[in-house]
Amino acid sequence: MSEIMLQQTPVVRVEPIWREWVARWPVPSAMAAAPQGEVLRAWGKLGYPRRALRLHECAQVLARDHGDEVPTDVDVLLSLPGIGAYTARAVACFAYGQRVPVVDTNVRRVVARAVHGKAEAGNPAARDLTETEALLPARVDRAAVFSAALMELGATVCTARNPDCARCPLPACAWVAAGRPASEVVRRVQKYEGTDRQARGRLLDVLRDAHGPVERVLLDLAWTRDPGQRARALDSLLVDGLIEQTADGLFALAGEGGTVS
Repeated sequence: MSEIMLQQTPVVRVEPIWREWVARWPVPSAMAAAPQGEVLRAWGKLGYPRRALRLHECAQVLARDHGDEVPTDVDVLLSLPGIGAYTARAVACFAYGQRVPVVDTNVRRVVARAVHGKAEAGNPAARDLTETEALLPARVDRAAVFSAALMELGATVCTARNPDCARCPLPACAWVAAGRPASEVVRRVQKYEGTDRQARGRLLDVLRDAHGPVERVLLDLAWTRDPGQRARALDSLLVDGLIEQTADGLFALAGEGGTVS
């Protein structure tokens, strides 16, 4: 749960909802038995709600095919709904203590600086896994701790902006040795205000707060600034399976619409 919730979402927002989910659905079969709409409603405003549906699908597979337990093998984890390369390795490493490379943005930045002397890592590449694995301690019982430390180093010391090199525990860093050259990566600020994502969120808010299917007019009132954008957002929610339309033209969260047209 935590690995999926924390994707593109800060810990401060995730922690209270994660605690609620663990208390509510302590094992996969508990979540698997819950309706899709209930899971989406519990997801709240974490963002990227498709992750909630993937978690629900994953819980169903775990309950049905894996004895209600999360597998330990990376390849098996990768076969689960919504589980990608990072999540599979993070679970294998941090839940089961396996010696597998776990590569996130922070790890890639630390490796780029300490090993390659670059301010930023650039776009993800296949070599990220092999390079990080080469740094892991040979002892399995130390590898997971090392991976956690590497991530924490990037998150708290070797940060993207204003890295605190004086606090860095590494004995050597190619980036510092090169005089801390400036980043060649052009950063693009991602806005949220006025985007399709915000429009989708407003429409979902209406359905999360409702106790059943609602009329289209309530969705129209939730996003009035651009009717075309609203229609596009509504269509994308239907395509993603987050909401559904009933035979009589009402809208509801997934699984809460009764007969779907």
